[in-house]
Formats: sequence, C-alpha cells, structure tokens
Amino acid sequence: MTAPASPPSGSARPPRRIMAIWCSGLAIDRWRHSENCRPGEGRDAHPLALIEETAHGPRLAALNAAALALGLREGMLLADARGICPHLFTEPADPQGDRAFLGRLALWAQRWGPWSAVDPPDGVLVDVTAVAHLFGGEQAMLEDVQARLAARHLAARLAIAPTAGAAWALAHYLASSSRGAQPCGDPEANAQPPRIAVPPAAARNDEGDEGLAALAPLPVAALRLGEDVLLVLRRLGLKRIGDLAMIGRDALRRRFRKQRDPFANPLLRLDQLLGRIAEPLLPVAAVEVPLVQRSLLEPIRHLPLLEQVLADLAADMAQLLERRGEGARRLELGLWRVDGDAAFRQLEMAAATRDPAHMVRLFSARLADVDAGFGIELVRLRAPWCEALALAQSDLEAEKHDGDGTSLAAFIDRLTVRLGEGAVRRPDPHASHLPERAQRWVAPLAPLAADQGEFAFHARPLKLLDRPEAIAVLYATPDGFPRRFRWRGAVHEIARVEGPERIAPEWWRERSGTRLRDYYRIEDGQGRRYWIYRHGLFGDGRGGEPEWFLQGLFA
Repeated sequence: MTAPASPPSGSARPPRRIMAIWCSGLAIDRWRHSENCRPGEGRDAHPLALIEETAHGPRLAALNAAALALGLREGMLLADARGICPHLFTEPADPQGDRAFLGRLALWAQRWGPWSAVDPPDGVLVDVTAVAHLFGGEQAMLEDVQARLAARHLAARLAIAPTAGAAWALAHYLASSSRGAQPCGDPEANAQPPRIAVPPAAARNDEGDEGLAALAPLPVAALRLGEDVLLVLRRLGLKRIGDLAMIGRDALRRRFRKQRDPFANPLLRLDQLLGRIAEPLLPVAAVEVPLVQRSLLEPIRHLPLLEQVLADLAADMAQLLERRGEGARRLELGLWRVDGDAAFRQLEMAAATRDPAHMVRLFSARLADVDAGFGIELVRLRAPWCEALALAQSDLEAEKHDGDGTSLAAFIDRLTVRLGEGAVRRPDPHASHLPERAQRWVAPLAPLAADQGEFAFHARPLKLLDRPEAIAVLYATPDGFPRRFRWRGAVHEIARVEGPERIAPEWWRERSGTRLRDYYRIEDGQGRRYWIYRHGLFGDGRGGEPEWFLQGLFA
C-alpha cells in the first residue's frame, strides 16, 4: 500500500511490526506433503475432501481446488456432497497433525524474526520489528516469504502491521492489486495472494483515528469475534469496522460490558487491533533434543564393534543428560550404512534413566538382527523424550556390593525388551461395579488414578475371561439355583452354590432396556470353582429367555 518502514536509527525505539502468515489451505497442503504430490498432480487432480466425524455424520473439513470448482463447500455433509460429486475422493482429516505441522512452520518462520507464535487454527505470527532492512525492506521480505512458501507448495496470504490483530485482519480480509486495496470477497482480489505492509504511521495517533481510518473498510469479522457476536452486530447494521466508531465507545461498552471473553467483546478486540491494549502472544521455542553421534573412519560390520561404539555413545548421552538435569524415557538409535540405507531401533523406558550400562544392555538385545551390509559408517543416538532427573549422591557402601540387585524400573525395561511392547502392564482399579469395567491396564510405573471412592465388593475370581463364554445351565426351577452346566463340551455337576449377587447396568451409560445380571459362585464335584451369571430375569419384559455365561475362574 505504501513504502516499507525504514530501518531504525539512533536510540529511538523502533515501531513494532508483526507479520501474519495465513495458510489458507493448511489441511490440504499438509495432505499433499504426506502424499508427496504437487498441486493439481496425482490424486490432487481429482475432487478430494478431508472429512471429519460429527454428531450428524461425516462432514467436509477441507477441499482441494477440483472439489471447490464443482461447488462443494466446507461444512457440507458427505451425503450431500456425494449427490453433487459421486466420484469424490475422501480422506480422514487430521487436526492434531495439522497443529503439529503449524508448530514446525512457526519454528521455521523464525528466520524472519526473533520469535514467532502459532495463531490457531491455520496461522503464524512473526515479530519482524527492526529486521526488515536486512531483507531490503518489508515488501522485499514479504516477497521472500511468499517465494519460500510457494517453493514448498503452501498457499499463504501475508501482511505486516503494527499489531497482531491488524496483521491478522489484513491477511484475511484485504488483498493487494494494481487497483489498490480490495476486500477479500472480491474474486479478482482473491486470485492474487496479498502481500501487504501497513506503515507505522497508520498504527494510530493518540486518539487512534488514523489506524481506524486505515482499517475501517474491513468487515467486522476481521475483529476475530465469535459467530454469535457477529450475528448480533450484523442485525444491528454494523457490518464494517468503521461502523463501530459511529455509535461510540460508550454504547459498545454498555452493550457488551458483561463479556470478558475476547471472542465476545468487540470493544476489546477493537482496542487490540489499534494497539490501545496489549495482546498477549505465546512464542514457540524449539526444544533441543539430546543427540550424540559417531562418524566412523572405517565401516564396521561385526556386532562386538557396534556394541563398543554404542557404549561410547551411551556414555556421551549420560554426560549430556546429566548436564541438563534430565533422564531419557525414549531412546532412538540410528545406523547408517555405506550404501545410504539406514536402520533404526527404539526403546522406551519405564522410568527416566541415564545409566549407560542399562542403555547398552537394552539395545544389545535388539542389534542381533541388524543387517550391516557393506558396513555401518555413522551411528547416532538421540533422546526425543526426556524427564527431569535430579542428581543423587551414590551410596559408598552399596558400591562394594555392585550387582547384588536390580531396580524395579530396570527390571521392567528388560522384561519389555524381551517380551515386547505392551506385554508388561499392571491393573488400575476403576470405580465401576461391572466386572469387565472395574479395572484398566496401565503402564507398570504409571501413576494410578485418584481414589474414586470406597467400593465394597463380594469375592471376585482371580481370573476373568477376556470375554464371557455362553454356557448351558440346567436348574430345578426357573428362579432356583443351577444344578448342572455344560461348558466347552464337558458337563459339570454343581456341588455347591453361593448367590445370587445382583448387578444392575450402569443407567447413565446403558439403554433403559438393558437386562440385569445375577452372579453365582459355584463349585463342581471335583472342587473346581467358577463364576457364572444369568443375563436377564424371567418375565422382565426385556427380551426372551435368560442367558447364562461363565465369566471367571477361582484359584
């Protein structure tokens, strides 16, 4: 719109400048990255939609250009979209993956400023105060940003303004063309991605008149308000930001005085837009992952040499973790061969550790099947998951008896490596009177859930079947004790019976027609004890004849 800001001079404090990067097609662009295809090529050449599950069925969360050209819109039900385009390709949306991608993009954008912040769901804010002259001015910097994003096939709209709110509004609702500023609703303006730099003079004066004049043509949606507030403003005839100044601040304050949420208070958003009120931003910071590696002069092919290199790396990793006051919960070992191929091994410990001997012992069990090929020339060890681990004074007396015992965490790690992931778990009691929901399996050293109350149960069997098995039961009377039952092809005579213990369904989770259970502890003629239950009662009006199941075995 105007000339870029000049570099700071003297001791005067430079005006603040914020750059907004709006990735208008973040979900589709990230999907292309995962498919390794360019826009309009491969599967992206056909109509495609990313769908999300909702209470009313699957809806379209994101669309590519081919789908938009057919008249499909985000938020449509998938069934309605199929009526317009029967051959629509669909893929599941991944909002969590999109947020992770946006976080990596924010870190990458710090090449243009000292810090950056994620602006969910699809934007990044970068502080470019006093750095634009390093790129030849703000317009040149915007062109550089646009070129680098285009090289990565990311569609983006950019703007630089004195405040984060103004930069966001300009990137979303203003476009730059040869004819001047046009609202984003103009198709011609949308055809050209905007690269806008508002000069510092347009920030505001003492009354904020200049800033309001520069942003007055923008719609009220540029204030980042909720849909319900926008609907109220439109019904009042307030469609542009300039319209808010015509009714006065007192009227807005009286109308929205009870709204403390920024998304529901247009006066607060307007002050943030003009810089009258500071807007807190949370910068992203790169997390340095502990990493050690060895570049070998001669490739190695034998396991003893590889274990020796691994021992050196484990010692280096232990020293690095000790300086950081941390311990590793997850370790990743990368082995690069001479031919360029690589093999990776991963470990996840039950508790944070930085014991080199323990690391080597665990990895040694997973190196026997490594194919060294013509030799391994690079070995890298990294710890992507770390936890705080304070230094502890070693026991001098215990050092004399080294090897007499093993810690519980080390023992669990060795069992996990030998038996496989997920093979070592412990039960966590859960507040539910249904036997199959009375406990959950968690990691061995994971903290147990908070106490959910005292529940006094009758004796429960030592072993519960993964799924209750149907049995055939004979009894003297419909409501009497069982006398004989058949299970897995064998008939068992019942010698003793204890019960019933009636368990009702969880009414807040089950349907009203769910049947009751009557549990019995029984013993056959050979002294074997079982836990069976009758599902339903005679004449309860909730189904046919009651069914019998065997759910547990006593010791």
